[in-house]
Order: sequence, then C-alpha cells, then structure tokens
Amino acid sequence: MTAQDKIIRVIDWFIPNSARIDRAERSMARNFVFTHLCGPAMSQSISIFLFRTDPAPGLACWTIIVSTWLFWLLPFVYRKTANLQLSAFLSVALLAFTSLFGAYFYGGVSSPFLPWMLVSMLIGFFYLSDRPLLVVSLFAVDIAIFCTAYLSFGFPQLVSQSQLVGLGWMSILSATVYMSWMAIYYASILAMRSELERETERHRETGARLRKAKDMAETANHAKSIFLAKMSHELRTPLNAVIGFSEILLEDVQDSDGDPRKVIDLERINAAGKHLLALVTDVLDLSKIEADHIELKLEKLDLDYLIDDVVSTSQPLMAPKNNKLVVKRASQLGNICVDQTKLRQVILNLLGNAAKFTENGTITLVVQRQLSQASDWIEIQVHDTGIGISEADLSRLFKDFQQASHATASKYGGTGLGLALSQKLCALMGGGISAVSEIGRGSCFTIRIPAWTEAEKPAASARNLDTPAVLAAV
Repeated sequence: MTAQDKIIRVIDWFIPNSARIDRAERSMARNFVFTHLCGPAMSQSISIFLFRTDPAPGLACWTIIVSTWLFWLLPFVYRKTANLQLSAFLSVALLAFTSLFGAYFYGGVSSPFLPWMLVSMLIGFFYLSDRPLLVVSLFAVDIAIFCTAYLSFGFPQLVSQSQLVGLGWMSILSATVYMSWMAIYYASILAMRSELERETERHRETGARLRKAKDMAETANHAKSIFLAKMSHELRTPLNAVIGFSEILLEDVQDSDGDPRKVIDLERINAAGKHLLALVTDVLDLSKIEADHIELKLEKLDLDYLIDDVVSTSQPLMAPKNNKLVVKRASQLGNICVDQTKLRQVILNLLGNAAKFTENGTITLVVQRQLSQASDWIEIQVHDTGIGISEADLSRLFKDFQQASHATASKYGGTGLGLALSQKLCALMGGGISAVSEIGRGSCFTIRIPAWTEAEKPAASARNLDTPAVLAAV
C-alpha cells in the first residue's frame, strides 16, 4: 500500500458510509476532512507566534488558540452526524468568529486575521452553494457584532502594529496556501464537469445518430415488407396455375392408366407447387403484417365446428410418423367472433409442427373457454411427446426466419416463418402464443385470444359457460 493509499484510508475513516455516496460527494467529503486535518496544524504557527508576541496572554489569546484547535473536531462531527453541510456550516461559523474576534483584539481593521474572513466567506459559498442566503446572513450578523463592539468600546491595543507584522506575513502565507489548495481542487472539479459535459454531449450525438439509423432501418424494413407483399402476391398466380395444370395432367394420366413413373413425377410437381405456395403465402402474410396492410375479417362462428374442421384437416398430418391425435374440449364451446381463417391457420401450424417433430407419439389438442363477468377468452393448447426444445432455444422460436437450433433446421428443414407468423396473427387478434418445453419429453404451445370483439360481445347470461368443462377424447 502506497503512502497516498494510506492517507486516503485515514481520510475515508471519517466519511460515514463512504461506499454508498456518489463520486462527487465523496471527493468533496475527502477534501473537507483533509483540509480540516492539515489546516489547523498549519495555523498553530500563528497561535504560537501570537502567544509569544502578546505581553500578557489572556482570554483573547487563549480564545483564538482554542478556536484553532476546535477545527480538528469537525471531521469527527462529520463522522458522527453524516451531514457534510452541517459540518461545513460549523467550520465557516468558527472561522468567521475566529478571524473577526482576532481582528478586534489584535489590530482592528489592519489586523492580520482579516484575510481569513474572506477565506471563510469563500469556503461558505463553496460548501453551502445551495444556501447562499444562509452564508450571507451569517457574515452579516458577525460583521454587525464586530462593528457594534468597535463603536461601543473601540479596538483594544493588546499588541502594537509593529509587533503584528510578522503575524501578518504568517497569516497571509497560511491563507495563500489554503486558498491555493482550494483553487486547485475547484479547478479539478470544473475540469471533471467539463469532461462529463463533453462526454454527455458525445452520448447525445451518438443517441441522435442511433435514432436516425433506427428510423432509416425501419423505413427500409417497411419498404422491404411492401416489396415482398407485392412480389409474393404476383408469385401466387403462376403457382396456382402450375398446381392446377399438374392436377389436370395427373387426372388425365390416372384415367388413361398411363406410365406409373409419370404419375409419380406429376405428384412430385403438384406437391412441390403446393409447398412453394404455402411458403409464399406465409411470406405474403408476414409482409402484410409488417407493412400494416393486413386486416381482420371478424365473423361469428361455432367454435366446435371450427375445431372439428381443424381436426379433420390435420388427421393426414399424423399418419406419416405414426402419431395419434387426441382432442380434449368442453362439451359445448359456444359461438365466438374471430378471424376464422387466421385462427385456423395458427392451429394447423402448431399441429403441423407437433406432427413434424414427434414420431410414434401422441399429440393432444386441448380447447377451453374461460368466461367470466370481466372477460371471455379462448385457450387452445397443443401438447406433443416429441423431441422437445431446450430452455435456451425457446427465445428464438417466435423470431422471423429462425428455428430452435441449427441442428433442428438441418434435420427437419423449414424456413422458421410459421411460429413467427402465428405469433403475429394472434397479436392482431388481441392475444398471443406461449411455449414451454423440455428436451426429450415434448412441448406445449398455448394460444390465448379473446373470444369476442367489444362491439359484438354477447351478454354473459345468454349462455352459461362458467360450469366445469367436460373433457372428452375424440
């Protein structure tokens, strides 16, 4: 430990909870403690000189000597009270009293103690800058008392002016050293503040550039979304033609008992066209959402009918990997008002993903309706017993063009658009999708959306859906 570190350690002992105050306050506290440890030591030369010069040291001499000793107590006052402003006020009051008291008894208006009056005033404004009126009032009272004593009794001549010359030089030298230290400290504070202001200005300029770059990126992304929406729409027309003509050719070949190899090739063309059409549709929907061009088509429908239709459509997805689809729902789910196409698309996407990542397992579709006086929500869960997703990869699921992991993408393929699109579609309908999963034990995706728009929400008494749900396997 260096000598400087030892000195700072001693100084910090007087600072209460020094680790909890900020950098600027700690710096000022250290300066206060340091000056009140070294300053009184430096002023003892004045006390000694005054004691030896005064032919009959009495109350006045000993009052000044004791006052200079009292400055050593102020760091302990600060440690005890943890109040820097109170300690500084006591210091200023004591220094003002000592300087005016010494000036009254030793030299009057020509006293070597008067420079310390100016020093005390400057210190007062430094430590109590937020209370200038208090500082002015303190000095006004002290000067008023000084003038009253002079007008009433005059200046006692305890020591001649010629004998005070040496004391004057000592006082001026001590005051100069003290004020030089305070000036250096104040200059360092100004330099620090200037650096902070420059750093703040640099951060402000950086923030402005970042905001400008963000706006430009958002504008470019919006333009990209509009472009993709238009291009995807243009691609669907020729794709539909390819799919349609491939189906016509496939029917002709099958009806004429043609070459089986042609049938296989045409089936591949048809399947590839449908797959490409599905991808283009996803990109189109995603681009429309980002470009704010997609609209909800709300319609009143029977939720039981929608679920039956989804189950019927998704059954063929289970066969390739020998999966079993189980449906659990209340006996009567009732009517809802949502965008049927988009809700159907989201459920089918989750069921398709479950079938894709599960083999020889069970996929469970759970549909519930949560109706109360304050809200009416649909909750649809898709459980699977597939490969599962690690906790670290769950955060990637709902981002555009991302899948759980690179290994999953390499093995199972896909674009990573399905879940991102599903999440955005649910958000458009006022809800969202959440997921929980465990590696090797499967996943559970939960859709939660409001059952009705405010404009078309029926009275709760029209149908009592608060009764316990009767779960039935289908």
